[in-house]
Amino acid sequence: MTRERTTLESALIPVTAYILVAAIECWFRHPEILATIDAAMPAEEIALAGHRPGVQINPVYLWSTANIFLTGRKMLTLLGLTPDDAEAVHTVLNFWQRAALAYRGDGLRQAWDAGFVVRPYGPSVIDELLSGVTPVVDAGERARIKRFNATLVAYLFLLYFDTRVGTGDTGPYPLPDGRVLLVRDFYRLGRSDFWWSGVATDVPYHNLTAALVLDGVDLKVNDWGTSVTDPEDYLDRLCGFALFTTDTPDRSLRPVPLDELDSLVAEVRKAQGQHYRNVAAMSRDEKIRCGAYVYFTFPRPFAEVAGVAGRIDWQVPRESTARGWYEMFREVEGTAPPPESDEVYYWPLDQA
Repeated sequence: MTRERTTLESALIPVTAYILVAAIECWFRHPEILATIDAAMPAEEIALAGHRPGVQINPVYLWSTANIFLTGRKMLTLLGLTPDDAEAVHTVLNFWQRAALAYRGDGLRQAWDAGFVVRPYGPSVIDELLSGVTPVVDAGERARIKRFNATLVAYLFLLYFDTRVGTGDTGPYPLPDGRVLLVRDFYRLGRSDFWWSGVATDVPYHNLTAALVLDGVDLKVNDWGTSVTDPEDYLDRLCGFALFTTDTPDRSLRPVPLDELDSLVAEVRKAQGQHYRNVAAMSRDEKIRCGAYVYFTFPRPFAEVAGVAGRIDWQVPRESTARGWYEMFREVEGTAPPPESDEVYYWPLDQA
């Protein structure tokens, strides 16, 4: 999955340092947080909210809820800073497993298990998305849509502090005529719980959902909500497009007129430019705090659906500071050499 991923990097943000700080916080605090969420509403019920567009319960938030916690476990136990805790691991992975199985609904837990297929949206949602699709036959219109997509992806990447989780793909959804549908959700474009998102006050939408009909494209979607396509320039094969928002009282889909694309791009670029300047002016500790918040709050959409987000302390860093470890991990840079190609990182369960 890492090898297949395209490269995005702002070079502004100490990503490795904030991931490590977030992983420490997740290891110590996520078991209690997920137990609180689960007590308010079972994980299986919460996950079903992800069957509607605009809800940030999706493959990457499921994957990250389990794996950032496990990153903290691996790092802290290998360094001898904390003992292992089987009960804590069970609490987190049991929540993840039940939520993941309910979200997918096919008896599998991950896109990896399913050959990189993620199809949470049922026929009624797909039909509604397809009903708004406009054919794309003109090269100029295709270029306009490509510009819109590239702008929003880059903007959300920086808004989420060098993290791709503001964009979530699902699919492939095969169509009767042999083409394929890719559904792309753009989350929290406007002002949100991110305290730095004041730059986005004038962005007119909070959540957007795009329906992209592709012809002659082999599409896979992995557990990071990222599409892997053959050919790589899949938008050159775009033959239909629709845009919706779920910024409605009942979170239902409402079509967004395509003549708004250029004005939306202009507002997003304005917010992105100001955010870039704000990030450049931040101290290292401020950047780490923002990035760690993005990673630490992966369970937040689950808490919001369960109605308990306001009862949980989402502040970071907290545990790493209290234990005197923050100063050590804040200096880490992402310069470690990669593992040898023949190294087995994850053993199969029957060989572990």
